[in-house]
Formats: sequence, structure tokens, C-alpha cells
Amino acid sequence: KIHFCFAKDLPQPLEPTRAEIEQAAREANAHNFIMELANKYETLVGERGVQLSGGKKQRIALARALVKQPSFLLLDEATSALDNINEKIVQEALDRACKNGKVFDDADDTMIIEQATAEDEKSRVEHSRLLSSTQILDVTQQSPKSFSEKSAVLRLLSMNSPEWVTIVIGCVACILNGAAQPVFAILLALIAFKYSSISEIRSHVALNSLFFVILGVIILILRFFHYTAFAISGSKLTHRIRSKAFACLLRQEVAYFDRPENSSGAICTRLSTDALAVQEMTGPRLGVICEAISFMFFGVLLGCSINWQLTLIAFSPITILFLITYGDANLRIWSSQQSSQLVTRASTLAVEFIHNSRTVKQLSIEKEILRQYAELIYQALILPWKPLIPHAIAFGIFWILEVYGVAFLFWRVLFLLEKNELGLSQILMSNRIASTSSAVKTFLDLFDRTPTIDNASTEGQELADFRGGIKFDQVTFIYPTRPTSIVLSKLTLDIKPSQRVALVGTSGCGKSTIIQMLERFYDVTSGQLLLDGVDIRQLNLHWLRSHFGLVSQEPILFDLTIAENIAYGLENVPMEDIINAATKANIHQLIEGLPQGYETRVGLKGSFLSGGEKQRIAIARVFIRRPKVLLLDEATSAMDSQNEQIVQAALEQAQIEDPSRTSLIIAHRLSTIRSCDLICVLDRGRIVESGNHSELMQRRGIYYKMVKENDLY
Repeated sequence: KIHFCFAKDLPQPLEPTRAEIEQAAREANAHNFIMELANKYETLVGERGVQLSGGKKQRIALARALVKQPSFLLLDEATSALDNINEKIVQEALDRACKNGKVFDDADDTMIIEQATAEDEKSRVEHSRLLSSTQILDVTQQSPKSFSEKSAVLRLLSMNSPEWVTIVIGCVACILNGAAQPVFAILLALIAFKYSSISEIRSHVALNSLFFVILGVIILILRFFHYTAFAISGSKLTHRIRSKAFACLLRQEVAYFDRPENSSGAICTRLSTDALAVQEMTGPRLGVICEAISFMFFGVLLGCSINWQLTLIAFSPITILFLITYGDANLRIWSSQQSSQLVTRASTLAVEFIHNSRTVKQLSIEKEILRQYAELIYQALILPWKPLIPHAIAFGIFWILEVYGVAFLFWRVLFLLEKNELGLSQILMSNRIASTSSAVKTFLDLFDRTPTIDNASTEGQELADFRGGIKFDQVTFIYPTRPTSIVLSKLTLDIKPSQRVALVGTSGCGKSTIIQMLERFYDVTSGQLLLDGVDIRQLNLHWLRSHFGLVSQEPILFDLTIAENIAYGLENVPMEDIINAATKANIHQLIEGLPQGYETRVGLKGSFLSGGEKQRIAIARVFIRRPKVLLLDEATSAMDSQNEQIVQAALEQAQIEDPSRTSLIIAHRLSTIRSCDLICVLDRGRIVESGNHSELMQRRGIYYKMVKENDLY
């Protein structure tokens, strides 16, 4: 819903009504699929719309433009990600908007709702039961473990074991520094006692002053080793934690990043802020704790050796202090966790703005984004203040008790002096963790999480002679983050080695999901996915992906040179191979025309290139790998007709060069798949028609209607 509301950020902000939102969604042919979602218009689409298919995202973007009722409507390949049916419906709506000079008219729209058959309903019940036994079990297995603060600290200290010598030096310095404080009290008492005898003052001033200077130098040296040792160990631990956390993140399956709490903003916060918070636990703060324990230990020993009664009175408030500190720490842990969630949301919002800055500026919603960000930051800053009220009350009580304790101590001293049981020298001798714990537990949960698909695993079978056979055997799939939505329903598909197979169907019918399962971004919920007769889950993950070449609907480029992007992930690639791959993808001449040629940087996410140019570089990146299975997910959707024909010829040439290569193609433009050996029509996660182009045209079924809609017959 918020995506539609963003479009109405006018000088006098008027949030669009629900009727306007639904009308815009109908115009963009998005209303029906939105109503099928669990939370309908309140469904969170995920970071950069990760929860939606390309066609669904495109339709929501169109609806966002229509709800704004613009005077000028700018369409940059606005229907490139839509199938032919949705493209025609949306195009008619856009034509009406342009013809009438406005987006909305008074004409009633007809909405067709397909009724679920009894078989579909039975299937949904069956899949819901299946979900409860698989997906929910998986979530239970992956739930974070509960760590006590003690065990968490011990785990953390064990990670600092390579610096044990440095830590021991720091601890020894702290222990000696703690012991130096009672020594200071002894010297002070001796001086005071000597000063009470006037005849001995001059003879002892120089000697006692020298003792103070020596003690001060010793404390200075101890302080140096204290802070230096723990600063070194803390910095190395922070580096180690960040490296291990990043390595653990790379291991996680794709579904892990579908969750809102694992957005890019949350992960950046975890690696930066939380890692620094952990350093405070094992850095100089650990030294302060060691020094305090040492000071207390030697102080109690000294006090008990002199007068146990005064020692007991002096240390009685400490018990109360421990209780207050424990309660205060728990309160601050809760506050830190809540504040961290708000900061994470703010970071995610900032990352979303950076990624979609052009859209934000086009919609003129900078003020709204700033308002949301400022509100989240304000709440994050205010929340830690709430525990300060009980914190202040508790410590106020403690200081009151301390004052009364000192008063009682003086009364007891006078009482002992009257009985001559105490001397003057003996009297003078007696005088941020919560946020860190939260950060520690966050990292330990990540370190201990075993991904369902371990990207760092070296286990698994490697097929000696992989031929490229693919078989989906009664495969059912449900996304873990959308447990009520059945994406694939008992899908059966047998792709022979070297076959060229095309998948067609409406947006959201499961086409891209099939490719993601072949790349093993996700595992099947039930059924089997076989490669040359072997279950894909038994294969080595790195070997598997090295034999697949994927060109997705949204090409991803890195802020590197063109040559580095084409050869990304490969080592010592000859320039000749890079040029050859670029030539096949029809991008070589364009690259040669650039001032720096193949050394031209493409910018963040390829921002210096057009959509078609980025796509051709992505295709060249696949060509250079010579994959056994070629996966094309709308590979030519961002190209004009001329480049599409050239690249399509290059793709067919790649098939001719290696006749044993298996190809799986997803396309909305049916002209690109007519020559395929097998064409499968998907609807609601099932194959409803299959055959080659001629066979399907003779049946005059769904495919026949799609071809007629595309004016290809």
C-alpha cells in the first residue's frame, strides 16, 4: 500500500483513498494477484520487491504512476517484463489514459475471478498439511539458540584465543594495578601516622614522598600495558568477528535474505555497529573489570587483616549495587534490542533510497522519505532514555544507602576508638554492558546457524559425465517467507539432454522459480529434482552452479571494468576469450567505441549503461563460461527488436556450437521461442500444455490464444 501512497506526495499531502489505489491496481491488472496474497494490499514486498516476480513489480510500478494522475506519462519499456496477456491489458489501460487526457475515467471495469475447482481446493489442503510438516519444521530447526550472558562471554573470549599472550599481559597489569590501590592506602596511612608525631615529620617526608613517586610510576606503566594490550586484542577480535560474520552470511541460503530482519541495511548495521559493541566487552572494559575484582579482593584481605567489622560495613552496599546493576542490565538489554530494530529499519530505508534514488526523485517524495527516516532515528534515540528513570531511582537509592553506610561506618569507628580497639592508621586504610550482551548474542546466533543450503560446503557428488538431463518429479514448492502461497504444485517436467525447452505463462505462475531451483537457491518442498537421474540435493553445490549459465531478467553488474564484469569469477582469462564472448553477445562494437574500451568502468550496478547494454554484457559473461545448461530468464526483455534479433541469433549460434548443451528459456515474447524443441505453458504452478510450436498451434489451446494475442500467427 505504501508504494501507492508514495505517488501522492503533493504540496498539500493527500493520501490516496483505498478506492483510488484499487482502481489504479485494476488499470495495471495488478488487483487480482494482490487480492490472492495473504495480507492483500498490506503485504510487504521485501527489499527491492524481492517477494514479487518481475512482472508483478512492473504492474505495481505502473499502478503507482496511474494513481498519481500525471499530466505527462513517461514509459521506459514499461511492459517489457509482462507476459503478452498482461501486456495487452495494461497497454489498453495506458492507451485510454493517454486518449482521455487523464488516468481514471468513469467507466466501470470488469473483474474476472476464477473459481477454484474442488481439485484445487483439495490440493491446497494437502499442501498446507505438507507445509506444516516441512517448512515449519525447518523454521523450528533454525531458530536461534538462547545463550546466557556467561556462556556468551566465554564463547567470545575463546575467539580471542590467538591473542592469549596479549590478554594475559593485560590481565596481569590490571591485577597489579588493582593491588596498587590498597598499597596507596597503606602509604597514606603511614604518612598520616608519622605526621601525627611532629618530631618525626622531617625525617620521613622525603622517604614517603619517594614511595608515592615510585608507586605513581608503577601505576603509569601498568596502565600503559592495560590499555595497550586490551586495545590490540579487542581490535583483532572485531576484525575476526566481522570476517567470520561475513563468511557466515555468504554461506546462508537465498531464503535467509528474503526475511525482513536480514535486509542489506540490517546486515550492514550488524557488521559495523554490533561488532564495535562487542569490542567493548573484550577491550579496555575487560581490563577495568579485572582491575575492579583485583582491587576488591586485595582490599577485602587488607581490611579483614586490620578490622573485619569495618570491612563488613564498608562493603555492605556492594551487595545492593550488584542487585541494582543486574536489574538495570536486563532493562538496558531490552532497550538496546528495541533501539537496534529501529536503527535497522532506518538503515534499510536509507539503503532502499540509495538503490531507488531515481524513482524517489521522479515521484518527488524526498520529504516523505526524510520524514520516515527522521522518525525512526528519533524513536531510536528516545527509546534508550526510557530506562533511565528507573535507573536513576535505583542508583539514587544506592547512593542514599552509601551515605548512611558511611555515617554508620564513622559511628562504628568512634565506638572502636573509645574502646581503644582501633588506631588512626587503621581508620585511614579502610576508605556500558547491556548493549554489548545483545550484540554478542546476535553474532553467536549467526555463527551457530546451519544454513539449509550451505554455499560454503565442499561435500556432495560430482558427476563425471554430466549430460544435462533435467527432471522435475511431482515437485511442490512454497517460499519459506510466504507459507500460504503455493508456487509450484506437483510439477512434472522431463528435459532431455541437449533439448531447448521454453517456459511460458502469465507473471507469477512459477517460471522463474523453476530456474532458481535449478541453481539451488531454494530446495523443493516435496517431490524430487533430478539431474541425470541424481537428486540435486546430493550434488556438490559449487560443481552444480559451475555447469549452469544464468542470464536473469534484471542483469547484475559490478562497479568494475567491462572486461572484469565479463570475466567475473574466473581467473587468468585471456583477453581474446573476453572479446569473443562480447562479440557473440553483440556488444563488442559498442565497447570498442568507448574511450577506454574494455577498461571502461560500468558504475554501481551498471548505472553508466542502458538496460540493453547491461543485458548483453551479462550474456557475454555466460558465454565465456561455456555452461552445460543455459538458463535464460527473459534474457532479451530489455532490448529493442533489432538487438533482440541479433542476440537471439547469438543464443542459437551458441546452441549450434555445442549441440549437447541443454537450454531452458523463459520468454514473454513468443517470437523468440518458436524454434524450441519443447514449449511448456504454465498456469498456477502446473504445466497445462506442452509440445513444440506446431503441435500447440494445432491444439488451439492456451498457447494458440497467446500467439494470437501477440499477433504472430
